[in-house]
Amino acid sequence: MCCSGFLKMMMFIFNGGIFLAGAVILGVGVWVKVDSGSLLGLVEDMDGAPSGLSQLANVAYLLIAVGAVLLLIGFLGCCGAVKESRCMLLTFFSIVLIIFLVEVAGAVVLLVFDGLAEDLLGQLEGEVKQSIRKQYGRTESFTSLWNATMEEFTCCGYKNYTDFEGSLFFNEGMDVYPQTCCNQTITVGVCNTLEAERSNIDGCLQKLLQLIEENAVIIAAVILGIAALEIAAMVVSMVLYKQIGNKA
Repeated sequence: MCCSGFLKMMMFIFNGGIFLAGAVILGVGVWVKVDSGSLLGLVEDMDGAPSGLSQLANVAYLLIAVGAVLLLIGFLGCCGAVKESRCMLLTFFSIVLIIFLVEVAGAVVLLVFDGLAEDLLGQLEGEVKQSIRKQYGRTESFTSLWNATMEEFTCCGYKNYTDFEGSLFFNEGMDVYPQTCCNQTITVGVCNTLEAERSNIDGCLQKLLQLIEENAVIIAAVILGIAALEIAAMVVSMVLYKQIGNKA
């Protein structure tokens, strides 16, 4: 009886952790989706983006799905322990095992992302420059999204200010670049070629990949931490499953 009570308590602790982790991931996913002015929104709006990078635009849906599933299995594990339901415990174990394998695979992908970033940058450059020259200053939604992105991340174009050369904005502005392409502390007046070259503002998509790379290890560590919690929960659920079976 004492052992059974201890196992139930451990199930509550482990599944409480999984439930909280699911709530956090779900919240982050909703925030990313609502933040339509982010770089992920810019990637989603791009023509001809390579499939590898364009999938980053779906990261919000992935986070929401993972968070919802973690909430479900946390609730399922607690209910299975309280009601001593072998069916619920077995279902809980099966779902957690699948999620565990997916998370480990995801963590491995994040850890090797450094090697993929350079290839993705090379594939994307031509398509992005073409989109900027065709749509920036012509399509309001595209222009507004680029402006919001450049202001938020203090960046300019894809690689640098030259990406805007040939665009409607550049031609009609008589060789003038967006104001974000110049350092506002040293630039007086319009952002022309001389000021943009002197400011040397970094490109936006490069900043996005840097942001992902810098946080890839942290994200992978969180995923592996959740995975360790899930392993413990699976072990306890199977012990409790077997103990309930011996009572029957």
